[in-house]
Amino acid sequence: MATATLSPADADKLSNLKSSVAALSQISENEKNGFTSLVARYLSGEAQHVEWSKIETPTDEVVVPYDSLAPTPDGSLEVKNLLDKLVVLKLNGGLGTTMGCTGPKSVIEVRDGLTFLDLIVVQIENLNSKYGSNVPLLLMNSFNTHDDTQKIVEKYKNSNIEIHTFNQSQYPRLVVDDFLPFPSKGQTGR
Repeated sequence: MATATLSPADADKLSNLKSSVAALSQISENEKNGFTSLVARYLSGEAQHVEWSKIETPTDEVVVPYDSLAPTPDGSLEVKNLLDKLVVLKLNGGLGTTMGCTGPKSVIEVRDGLTFLDLIVVQIENLNSKYGSNVPLLLMNSFNTHDDTQKIVEKYKNSNIEIHTFNQSQYPRLVVDDFLPFPSKGQTGR
């Protein structure tokens, strides 16, 4: 960690932060270490800052227009070989509260009684059936959507698609005044 270049005040901030983060039960040890490492880089000045003036639109060599892509191979075996290299990753961390949903947005009904997630599963099932492939679906959940998603994907257990879920990292927010983790719901004192 980058503690060698910290000012005494920043070293104290980091020490206090490490103690506070160590007491958090809702994040893993790996996340605690990753978080304090990132904060140490930030405090030491080692963190790289984005130079927005250098951000440019990607060139045509980087972003290839869809209509210039090579056509799909004719043979089913060639398509299967390509599909066997594919994984579909969906970000599934958003709550649908603004749309009247109390769970993940992926369970909002969108058409003919089907949810976003149902439509995704049907599309992948069709590929898997048509070409004899095994394209898996990975759902990256937030701490807000993970438990609900685990229950929801049970309805697809008899489908011809492998569904895997994982939780994105969960880092605490910091209070600017004392550089300590923002209190969780139910905690008092601020």
